[in-house]
Amino acid sequence: MKVAVIQKRTTYRKFVVEEHDPLIARLLRRHDPTVGRLRASHDAHEATVREVDDALDKLGIDVVFRGGPRGRIPARAELVITIGGDGTLLAASHQISDDIPLLGINSAPDHSIGFFCGGKKGNVLRTLRHAVEGRLPRSDLNRMRVDLNGKTLHARVLNEALFCHASPAATSRYILRVTRANGTFTDHDQRSSGMWIGPAAGSTAAQRSAGGNVLPLASRRIQYVVREPYHPIGGRTRPSVGLLDKDGELTLRSKIRDGRVFVDGHRIVHNVTIGDVLVMQRSAELLTVLGLATKRRT
Repeated sequence: MKVAVIQKRTTYRKFVVEEHDPLIARLLRRHDPTVGRLRASHDAHEATVREVDDALDKLGIDVVFRGGPRGRIPARAELVITIGGDGTLLAASHQISDDIPLLGINSAPDHSIGFFCGGKKGNVLRTLRHAVEGRLPRSDLNRMRVDLNGKTLHARVLNEALFCHASPAATSRYILRVTRANGTFTDHDQRSSGMWIGPAAGSTAAQRSAGGNVLPLASRRIQYVVREPYHPIGGRTRPSVGLLDKDGELTLRSKIRDGRVFVDGHRIVHNVTIGDVLVMQRSAELLTVLGLATKRRT
């Protein structure tokens, strides 16, 4: 089996080992609580990397690529292993089509949730052996596609997209259209702090925190959650949470000049201006994650 290994660069490695950041160094010397877990998390991650390497050697697995979350995963890889947490797995998933399984190893379980990770520090050899032998549960997760003015920005959104004003203190103004599978639709002129839109895999993260519902992992529906909707006194209440049909779509027509759409976190961001049209719908590409089974994030 040909395997690609993706491992994160810890905050400690980046700012202390490589960049020698004076602020972080000063805080560490003072034992400041804001950086109190950096070294422990880093040490746990490094130990897990060694554990993964030992397991790969013992199992005779052919590693065809090793790099960071934004490294180029070769097409010949038959399995992608991430070492880190959910963020590392999420970044790697953007390069993975629906025919390559993904296995996450939570490298610092005392410091990271690792919801999508099928293995963790301390049980790597057993997890990898089961993965190679086809004995790990496989979960086919739905993803979402995001289009801007008819051009696809991203077709592999696993958690969510956030549409909002560039300034968190400013109001987001937009026209929300929910189109059903039969072609009928409803429009709502809204003001809020923005909107979360995402598939079931992300429903226990930002969507839930903003008042959304937790969806079954296998759900094919997309959920949208309005952040802090404006309800005028005496006016009609606007919908705050809703679900698209499995073949429906959500359209946002921006009424603000300085808008943004963030995809699966803060790193992937696109500008949106007045008159622009965003469309979200279920992607044709699934993501196969190993070891997820039926566990849920709490």
